[in-house]
Amino acid sequence: MVIIPTYNEAENIKPIVARVRESVPDAHILVADDNSPDGTGKVADELAAEDDHVKVLHRKGKEGLGAAYLAGFRWGIEHGYGVLVEMDADGSHQPEELPRLLTALKGADLVIGSRWVPGGRIVNWPKSREFISRGGSTYSRLLLDVPIRDMTAGYRAFRKETLEGIGMDEVASQGYCFQIDLAWRAIKAGFHVIEVPVTFIERERGESKMSRDIVTEAAWRVMSWGVGSRVNKVLGRKESKDS
Repeated sequence: MVIIPTYNEAENIKPIVARVRESVPDAHILVADDNSPDGTGKVADELAAEDDHVKVLHRKGKEGLGAAYLAGFRWGIEHGYGVLVEMDADGSHQPEELPRLLTALKGADLVIGSRWVPGGRIVNWPKSREFISRGGSTYSRLLLDVPIRDMTAGYRAFRKETLEGIGMDEVASQGYCFQIDLAWRAIKAGFHVIEVPVTFIERERGESKMSRDIVTEAAWRVMSWGVGSRVNKVLGRKESKDS
């Protein structure tokens, strides 16, 4: 199941759903809409009425990317899906690359579509945005002592067992931090995480949800996790999933 969280993505949801259906015809899609004022939920309902591979999860309001994905993961697991995929609605994650992630998942527990491994790239980003993304991944990798090059990547394929084993109920982070949190939890739990190169394309329609608050949250939480992890190692304590 491909989970696509939406908030004011009425212009984007039809084309992205069509591209997913064409790229992986067997995949089902869950549009998790946060009560978008622009009518995205209604558009998604129309798509679902026309295609039994499309489902819609209507949420009460805008609660953030992390909360939307967690709700989508729970819905998917409850309805028997064994593989759950994160994908943006704006086209920055190309559905045509999804088969590559799914193929890699045959030998892994979590596959990350990475911009910062050989073969990965970005299109139409300003240097300032690239600096924030690269810097955030490097900062997280060093503080948390993990080998992942693109810790903030949002194009991912999970096995159901991975999500069940990382303590989803304890995750409270959002945005950039949500992606870092899940990857780190998977590594701490002993799951096999790999990266495959993808091309990330900046959205052409709508507005980015990135904000200073999201970046600040990530910086503080990662520092807290990294320091806490090192203290636990020095004191010989066993880390909990949410430490």
